[in-house]
Order: sequence, then structure tokens, then C-alpha cells
Amino acid sequence: MAENPRELLERYGLRPRRSLGQNFLIAPQVPERIVAGAEVGPEDTVLEVGAGVGTLTAALAAHAGRVIAVETDGQLLDVLRDVLGTAPTVELVHGDMLALDPAALLGVAAPGAAPALWGPRLEHYLVVANLPYYITAAVIRHLLEATVRPARLVVTVQREVAERMVAAPGELSLLGVSIQFYGKPRILFSLKRGAFFPAPAVDSAVVRLDLYETPPVTDCAVPLFFQVVRAGFAQKRKQLHNSLAATLALSPAAVSVALAAVDVDPTLRAETLSLEMWGRVARALAPLLNPA
Repeated sequence: MAENPRELLERYGLRPRRSLGQNFLIAPQVPERIVAGAEVGPEDTVLEVGAGVGTLTAALAAHAGRVIAVETDGQLLDVLRDVLGTAPTVELVHGDMLALDPAALLGVAAPGAAPALWGPRLEHYLVVANLPYYITAAVIRHLLEATVRPARLVVTVQREVAERMVAAPGELSLLGVSIQFYGKPRILFSLKRGAFFPAPAVDSAVVRLDLYETPPVTDCAVPLFFQVVRAGFAQKRKQLHNSLAATLALSPAAVSVALAAVDVDPTLRAETLSLEMWGRVARALAPLLNPA
């Protein structure tokens, strides 16, 4: 059994750094549950964001063909080397994931043209991570909009964030729409705050996101889709036509006409629209945003 993270930190004279959102997984059975939920196999390359003291890293290394473990805290590198030893399948990378290119980490050639927020999906590239709460959305967006995308992500996040990721129309947020545009999310299991050291103020959940090979919304450029969705949620308490008009600098009347033409009620609020409806809205507004 791996050494308890609390004991490891004490042995090295270290303390969790609140500024980096460090909450180390201490529940002994959870790493194997995460690996099983991610369906990690010997043909897979796994990118781990936030290796910490290597608790999850060691479990990944026992199943994956290759593990790229990224850790931003230089103080933890010696701990990681101690825990992982000379594991030949693990590559430690000291750096900020938001400043790193997944394609470069993987050692694969990026597409010649810009992917326009939709890079190719690599079947044997997985992301598995216990994400610091304060950068959860930014890291996920960075990975999904990269020049290459994983086949799936399995990430530990705040329970509230997990629920927003899997929400249905009526309770959708910008995060939920964004996540569901790229893939199908589901909550694998929940974790009480006592599963971590130090214990965070909230419970967590492990979410699996299986990415789509092609966009679920057709006949609409990905950047346009997100431009419109972000505008719709920019003033989410307003009716849809008012929020879109104000944010996109369009006439409310023109927006209402465009929405009605694609059978979308202009008085709806953003959280009630499905992905398919957002696609219709984006296509309807395209001539107003990019007049010939």
C-alpha cells in the first residue's frame, strides 16, 4: 500500500499550499476506482494534471503504457521521484498545464491548420486528474480546445461543478453547455471531503467525459457557436433575445425575428436551451453577425 500523503509531506517537511489549491487524495481505494472508471489500458497514454505526491500517478503507472504527470509545485518533485522510483512508464513534467501544449507533451504533430476549437481526437490519449478547484474550468477548456483532444477525461472536481457539467436543459450553465458540446459527461461516484488532506470545504465527485469525434451541432462553425452561447449566458437573468442583443450589439427586434424563424421562443432564458437549440440560434444569428 502506498504511503499516506500526510505522512509523506511530513517526512519531507512540507505542507499543502493553499495558494495552489492542494488537497491530496488519502482514501486508499479511490485511485484504483478512478483508474477503473477511466478504463486505462496498456495501449493508453495518460496525461495527469496535478500529480501531487503521486498517489494517483502510481495507480495509473500500473495500468497505462505511458503516464505524463504534470506538477506545477517544484517542492513536490522529490516526493514524486521517491514515490514513483524508476517507473519506466512515468514522465514527470514540472510546469503549469495552462502554459503547456498537450500535443507537445504527447510528442505528436499538431494539425497544419488551426483546429478552430475542435482538434482531432486521439483514441489512446486519456486525461485523468484530481484538479485544483480554482482552475478546474480553465484546465478543462484548455484540454478540450487544444490542437489534439483526448478520447476521454476522468476528473475529480467539486460536487457542485460535477452537477453543472451533467445538468439537463432547464438547469444548464455555460460550463454545462461547453462540456456537453465536446462530449457526454457522467458522474462516476462521489467523494466526501474527508477523502482529502487537507479536507476541502465541499464534497467532490469524479466525472467521466467521453469526447465526440465530430461536433454534435452541424452546419455551424464552432467559434460562432461559442460566441453566441457566451452571449446568451452573459446576462442570464434576461430573456434570451435581450441578452443576445445587448452582448452582440444587435437589434433586439432583429434578434427576436431571427429566433422566431428557427422556432426558438425569444423570451426563453439561456439555461433552458438544449445544444440543438443553441445550434439553431447560432445559425439564425450568423447573417446578422457576419453580413455579406
